[in-house]
Amino acid sequence: MASNNLLVLEALDSAKTQWYHAKAIVIAGMGFFTDAYDLFCISTVSKLLGRLYYPEHTTDGNPGKLPTHINNAVIGVALCGTLAGQLVFGWLGDKLGRKKVYGITLILMVICAICSGLSFGFSPKAVIGTLCFFRFWLGFGIGGDYPLSATIMSEYANKRTRGAFIAAVFAMQGMGIIFAGLVSMIVSKAFLNANPAPSYEANHVLSTQPNADYAWRIVLMLGALPALLTYYWRIQMPETGRYTAVIEGNAKQAAADMGRVLDIEIQAEQDKLAMFKANNDYSLLSKKFLDRHGLHLIGTMSTWFLLDIAFYSQNLTQKDIFPVMGLTNKAKQVNALEEMFETSRAMFVIAMFGTFPGYWFTVAFIEKLGRFNIQLMGFFFMSIFMFIIGIKYDALATHDNRWLFAGLYGLTFFFANFGPNSTTFVLPAELFPTRVRSTCHAMSAAAGKAGALVSAFGIQTYTINGERTKIKKAMIILAVTNMLGFFCTFLVTETKGRSLEEISGEDGSKDKAEAQMSNRGDREVQEI
Repeated sequence: MASNNLLVLEALDSAKTQWYHAKAIVIAGMGFFTDAYDLFCISTVSKLLGRLYYPEHTTDGNPGKLPTHINNAVIGVALCGTLAGQLVFGWLGDKLGRKKVYGITLILMVICAICSGLSFGFSPKAVIGTLCFFRFWLGFGIGGDYPLSATIMSEYANKRTRGAFIAAVFAMQGMGIIFAGLVSMIVSKAFLNANPAPSYEANHVLSTQPNADYAWRIVLMLGALPALLTYYWRIQMPETGRYTAVIEGNAKQAAADMGRVLDIEIQAEQDKLAMFKANNDYSLLSKKFLDRHGLHLIGTMSTWFLLDIAFYSQNLTQKDIFPVMGLTNKAKQVNALEEMFETSRAMFVIAMFGTFPGYWFTVAFIEKLGRFNIQLMGFFFMSIFMFIIGIKYDALATHDNRWLFAGLYGLTFFFANFGPNSTTFVLPAELFPTRVRSTCHAMSAAAGKAGALVSAFGIQTYTINGERTKIKKAMIILAVTNMLGFFCTFLVTETKGRSLEEISGEDGSKDKAEAQMSNRGDREVQEI
């Protein structure tokens, strides 16, 4: 209840939307912009890597491409790093503080994005090995950004607009995907204009421009730029008031930091803090946590796992589906840089008109419709549209119906983002106590990346060769996955309009409810 809460926390919950809210969204959001750019730009260059380094790996008169196991490694290694980084930095965020480890993730991302474009040697093994090594550690840094950005934004925001603010941070992922396509388009077009070449079917050798080896490196290395630009502002952010007060036990510092941010005077309440901490001093593995939040944690982990199987399958395999849809030419009909340009252009269009709007629909409606309803709606419509694509695939994958196919495919992206891709990020930042908030968000996000790995190493094997029957099966599998996500959503609860302490029970409301139930049980036993 509000009367049991600390004044510094009440001040944060009731604060008007101010400049510092917008600043926090931009600082945290630019991290997600970088995350998305770095994770998804690899899809625009992977086919070029195959032409450059595996020209002998050809089938049916098509140009060289990465062998399946190497393609999966190049695409999936960053996801492995992300999963590990989420767990490590999420745990550190609760143990050391959100701010102390927040800058480290950006530095790691900057260094590894630059190094991803370098090579130790000239052989395919050396180039791909270097790429995979640095993309793993790039993913490790990206992973840390998930729990830290979500937790910081949730702990800074007021309760009326908290969901919209967290969703706005995550919406920068959509901008990152758009720029991954846009930058790849610009770079490939610039190199193409300077290095014209015949198509593969016209000349197998000359169709792969030697200077194209610089194009993919530039695209990957440019991912360091946005992270570098926001580093200074990130390290200038004060520690969140909730962590300083509840975890560090320094009510005076929390009141001073948040008073300066909110431009008001806040009473420290050090005596009240001791009682507040005593009521909430339980660990992640305690029975108290399992009783209060066990089902919520299962819900956030399972829904994010199922969502990311579908979401990353959509993004990582679209390069294989575009030719079937007629959005790009067949590989043998173009040269290496033309293929990169057409793949990037198709990715840009789908992201601009399908992916990007969904994120901002969530920002606009999350405080009206609620997280729970948006997540249910998104899973349901993703499942419906993927079932339609899977069942009617042969009819849709024709020249006459290519725009209908593109529309249905775009709608799956729209409802992913105006749906569970956004809400699975928001809910773990709200449902759990301050003491384990970052760790629980990390566990949920790591479950999501486990789903992404299923996509990279499993679903992608159905689409890599562009075979219609296999793509059809993949779509039906993803439709079933989304429907499972729909039912798992019932394990979480609505958090709209409530303070973080009310949701988690840190305000003492759940202690009172549990005490009343215990007393009622004791009376019933005595009466018997």
